[in-house]
Amino acid sequence: MSHTYFLTGTDTDVGKTLVACSLLHAWQASGLAAVGYKPIAAGCEQSAQGLRNRDALQLQAAGSVQMPYEAINPIAYAPPIAPHIAAEQSGIPIDTALLDAGLARLQASGAERVLVEGAGGWHLPIGGGRLLSHWVAEHGLPVILVVGARLGCLNHALLTAEAIRAAGLTLAGWVCNRIDPEMPFYEHNRDTLAALLGAPLLGEIPWLGSRPQAAPHGLDVRLLR
Repeated sequence: MSHTYFLTGTDTDVGKTLVACSLLHAWQASGLAAVGYKPIAAGCEQSAQGLRNRDALQLQAAGSVQMPYEAINPIAYAPPIAPHIAAEQSGIPIDTALLDAGLARLQASGAERVLVEGAGGWHLPIGGGRLLSHWVAEHGLPVILVVGARLGCLNHALLTAEAIRAAGLTLAGWVCNRIDPEMPFYEHNRDTLAALLGAPLLGEIPWLGSRPQAAPHGLDVRLLR
């Protein structure tokens, strides 16, 4: 039976895909078949096979259940802009029925863990006055939060956690990703969040440089709620 989690971040560019791939590897290391899902992606590049998103390709490669690209990323836009704006410009709206069908397909694929990676932060507009977080709430998915450790992350993390719980969802765990090597009092900030977020810290990812690769990092998936 598959169990599905939704992965969000405190902002864009906080390392969601890096963490997603690490979680997929961690599940596989524990003997569980796992697959990633990037339902909406902007900033895709044209290829001979069609639009392809780098993050979605990394998720596809990190999963242990082989699925075609379109199953991993059903909605793709070329412009590197907010997806709802890309949808308006292209004339191709974000159809949540496609998101539903894509999720159901992966849940029926034999994967024991399905990890849905969001785009941007928690409240991502998808058009028509709707947010991607509304879709997550409709499916009742437990949420994993990636905190990009930099100045301001305490406020962003606590507000995101509050919004997740206000939607009636479980904050299943969080990951601290050090995206600013010069952040003062990093450990103090991490410990403050550990005390205030009320969810297990699954692990930390150290500063990996300005262009980290989606390689495995030791995250403890046994702590997930």
